[in-house]
Amino acid sequence: MTLYSRVRPLAFKLPAETAHDLGKRTLRAAQSTRPTRAALSYAYRYDHPALEVDLFDATFPNPVGVAAGFDKNAEVTHALSALGFGFVEIGTVTPYPQEGNDRPRLFRLLEDEAMINRMGFNGQGMERVKSRLEGDGTPNIPLGVNVGKMNSSSEREAIEDYRRVFDRLSPFSDYVVVNVSCPNTPDEFDEASPDHLRAIFETLEAENDRNVPILVKIGPDEPDEAIFDLVDIVREFDLDGIVATNTSTSRKGLASSRREEWGGLSGKPIADRSTEVIRTLAEYTDGELPIIGVGGVDSATSAYEKIRAGASLVQLYTGFVYGGPSTAKRINRGLVKLLERDGFSSIEDAVGADLE
Repeated sequence: MTLYSRVRPLAFKLPAETAHDLGKRTLRAAQSTRPTRAALSYAYRYDHPALEVDLFDATFPNPVGVAAGFDKNAEVTHALSALGFGFVEIGTVTPYPQEGNDRPRLFRLLEDEAMINRMGFNGQGMERVKSRLEGDGTPNIPLGVNVGKMNSSSEREAIEDYRRVFDRLSPFSDYVVVNVSCPNTPDEFDEASPDHLRAIFETLEAENDRNVPILVKIGPDEPDEAIFDLVDIVREFDLDGIVATNTSTSRKGLASSRREEWGGLSGKPIADRSTEVIRTLAEYTDGELPIIGVGGVDSATSAYEKIRAGASLVQLYTGFVYGGPSTAKRINRGLVKLLERDGFSSIEDAVGADLE
């Protein structure tokens, strides 16, 4: 029995967002000195040459990253690196501070190993995040920045929101993700409409003097036709990849009494649909467009399924909440065993192995 398995029942007695904030404060303290970061690394990092992935002009020490939403304001990137993750994606970052939706807005579904959130792009804003990245420095693993709009913004204002955040934070990032698929923000206009997406990407393309890789995050609830339309736009603007997928509005098959809470569902229940979207994307693009797979990753097996379906990297949030600080180490060790079992010399060799 691990220490986290003893502590988790106590933490889960707290409201989910309270426990999350407490966990981040603990990680913030743990990363505050070089000896404590070294102790975390000694306990939790697992390195193996087969796990390295070269992508977006960066080297990822392993393919297991932390998804956007966990460290919205870049408060614990160094601690997450020390815990053995191969990369971290901060955000969603908006131009100005934003409260988000009213609490409670984060719920555990224990019976389903899932969570529902309706956070609503709460965060400290780009200037505070920029100041923190300048003061703390960036982690020694690749850093992604997930950018979003203010909840009050019109369609035209939203485009400027993306531009502002990109301008401020792209110098610190190894890649930037445009988040137009969150189900928890006001639905004033269709964020994923082709015309709106084209306007966003035209604006960012003109701003991108440093050629920072730009990706777009899609949801799991779209039909294949909408996914193909988005990929065609991604190709039109020569974007660098897709993050698949965001949270889901589906409640199919859930057992928890919290299943009727509104918001985005994450965790084990969306694992299969997320992998299905990854496979659809990889087949439609002949495996030529990099994919970051997210949705229900909580083990080496679930991560490997997404890799074999076409994902070059994977991310998790809910799986980290349920699995604790040893999650990345456990998954990476398991991935090496799975690679050896199947005769692959590296993660990169296994990407898309299940595609026809």
